[in-house]
Amino acid sequence: MNTTPYNAVKQISKQSVKLVVGMTLGLNAMGCQATTEGTQMIEQIPSATVSHYGYLADQTEVTQVRLVNKQGVEVNVISYGGIITDILTPDKNGDMANIVLGMDNIKAYEDGNPYYGAIIGRYGNRIANGKFTLNGVDYQLAQNDGDNHLHGGKNGFDRKNWKMEPFTSENSAGVKLSLVSPDGDQGYPGELDMEVTYVLTNNNTLDMRFSATTDKATIVNMTQHSYFNLAGKGSILDHVLEIPAKSITPVNSGLIPTGELMPVEGTAFDFTNAKTIGKDINDKHQQMLYGKGFDHNYVLKAEVNDELIVAANVTEPNSGRTLSVLTDEPAVQFYSGNFMDGSTSRNGKPFEYRTGFCLEPQHFPDSPNQRAFPSTTLLPGEQYNIRIVYEFGVEK
Repeated sequence: MNTTPYNAVKQISKQSVKLVVGMTLGLNAMGCQATTEGTQMIEQIPSATVSHYGYLADQTEVTQVRLVNKQGVEVNVISYGGIITDILTPDKNGDMANIVLGMDNIKAYEDGNPYYGAIIGRYGNRIANGKFTLNGVDYQLAQNDGDNHLHGGKNGFDRKNWKMEPFTSENSAGVKLSLVSPDGDQGYPGELDMEVTYVLTNNNTLDMRFSATTDKATIVNMTQHSYFNLAGKGSILDHVLEIPAKSITPVNSGLIPTGELMPVEGTAFDFTNAKTIGKDINDKHQQMLYGKGFDHNYVLKAEVNDELIVAANVTEPNSGRTLSVLTDEPAVQFYSGNFMDGSTSRNGKPFEYRTGFCLEPQHFPDSPNQRAFPSTTLLPGEQYNIRIVYEFGVEK
């Protein structure tokens, strides 16, 4: 597998902007110093530093890698679940804030993490009744969402301790994560050998690449499950969202796709023209009632290929922060934090209802049981490859 650090991705989304070099005194810790004329940025080299994070209940050590780019943007990753615990970016005034949700310590993550920031697999999203048939063989997966299988099961990749190897280049700081999932893990066939690489570039992108090989026919649908709040606090309903998708895969009451495609035009699910997340979230459309808000798979491509396209653009008006999600995946799951209830917290502050949102590039849910959906089968001799990019910016 290729482990060469990736070059900065080309900025292709329309909301991407270069962050201003001259910022406020709030950036002192990120490489700025005060002068009589104002604030002056000290140019810094991208860095990737390793530190101890904690111990799991079985006394396995969990480490953290802190990535910092030339602009002072920071991403923290822990080995447990490959979890992104922090992404610090500046607002329009240069003030830094963490724009992803996370927990206080490793015990909190191990005891009750609702997938904050984690690598998801083997199969992101739901598989009906936890069952599928591959090459004439029936498989029963762990059922951890009622009768269904969700996000890889009770002990998915979000609960594995990954090996981490940090690296730097002139234009980026990154970390390579690797893990072997044994044959039979959570009911899946085949030994899966995986690498996930996070690269923070000086262009303020987090470029993530997922690859895997198997020794037996299996299914794979990995993703990244960060919860975002570009304001750093409060509700996400005033965030302005654009998703350039003309259809979703509608679901039944168990949130399993029906196998159809539903056009979004004329419905609350239409984000082809940017609007606030909260504008139509209380619409009485049956799909909205099933999901208790937005919790749906948006179809981005008619064909599966390696073309990197925009899955979503998000703007938080008060801070001016922007996020663009790019991917080569055929779909993206948009989740509006409908099941958040204040039971998780950080620094003593509970994460209340709809204070985070997710944009999870992926293949379609329940694809192994839906012949019309793009295949998620991986065979021996093949290599699974997907890419997800977060672009961080500020409005002009």
